[in-house]
Amino acid sequence: MTQRALIVGLGIGGMSAAIALKRHGWTPVIIERAPERRKGGYFIGLRDEGKNAAAALGVLDVMEKRTPEHIQFWDVRKDGTRRRIADLTQETNAPIALLRGDIEEALWHGLEDKIEVRFGTVPVVIVNGVTQAKVTFRNDDGQETTETYDLVIGADGVRSTVRKLVFGPDKAFFHSIGTMLCAFPLARPVIGFKAGDGLMVADVKRTLTVFPLEDRPSTALFSYRTKNPEKASKQNPLPTLRRIFADLDGDGIISRALEDLASTDDFLFDSVQMVKMPRWSQGRVLLLGDSAWCLTLYSGMGASAGMIGGQVLGEALAACPHDIAAALETFEARMRPFIRKHQRFIALRSQLFVPSNRAALWGRRVLWQILLRSRKYLSRKST
Repeated sequence: MTQRALIVGLGIGGMSAAIALKRHGWTPVIIERAPERRKGGYFIGLRDEGKNAAAALGVLDVMEKRTPEHIQFWDVRKDGTRRRIADLTQETNAPIALLRGDIEEALWHGLEDKIEVRFGTVPVVIVNGVTQAKVTFRNDDGQETTETYDLVIGADGVRSTVRKLVFGPDKAFFHSIGTMLCAFPLARPVIGFKAGDGLMVADVKRTLTVFPLEDRPSTALFSYRTKNPEKASKQNPLPTLRRIFADLDGDGIISRALEDLASTDDFLFDSVQMVKMPRWSQGRVLLLGDSAWCLTLYSGMGASAGMIGGQVLGEALAACPHDIAAALETFEARMRPFIRKHQRFIALRSQLFVPSNRAALWGRRVLWQILLRSRKYLSRKST
């Protein structure tokens, strides 16, 4: 008999898992809280690990690539003066620049018309059994139905409903970085900069970073440090950012970016939280992606980890077709080292985006200059 999996969340991790499970003979069903598929989103630099996972899922070649042909980054000071720094998107290899929505669009084409998707639907009760899980759903009309699945996969984001229902409250697993972020597409080019230019306006505990994209508006990423991120996440982002960044706007870059925020509903505003759990599965329920680990935007690996997780889960279930418990053990054994590796450096990487003191601000400026000089040297040497 074909095994059925319920996947909660139509994001990168959920769709990746659906494609992988379908390939290995499962029948996945996806439910999504939103009334329709989300599009757009913010800048993502897809590195080698993510490229390899996308290729394994069969979607890399159909992904829209938006890497500017001529890219350079600038450190912009309060008075508007600027200095060239290393490309923030390239650390160890050349990533593909794209929007989060480009990845989701490619994954959607990989599962469209092959897998059942129910919009406007959320789980309200999950009864975890020995061999199956019984799930009660509620749709936007308030109607409730109950179905049974061989496996339930929570891929519904950092504030996962599945995690709350089965594993416990958010506070048991959240590890705050002490920062907030707001990411959104700019409505127009940054005045005084060329196409392909990125920039960072940085001060102690607050930063605006602009990531350029080819044929699409650049992504603005505001980050700032706060003692109470959870309280801050409930505030209105526009007046909050205007207040926090007011005296950092010497040349109008920040105020114009916030004008663009005021005219869009396509933005992410939230506290930055890692998720750490002793186990990602319990009985017939598994967490995947941000629900399980949340590498945060600072890691540069969140989307990649979602695709890798879906691919690895499919392979683990295929290797243990008659023993789901063993398959989930295999999944954890393969994914844990990768996740630990990237979570280990998130607090340090946050200093590159949002320096917590004057020493960190000075250090990141020196580091970007060293990286820029070393890349110029290696480029001359290779030619």
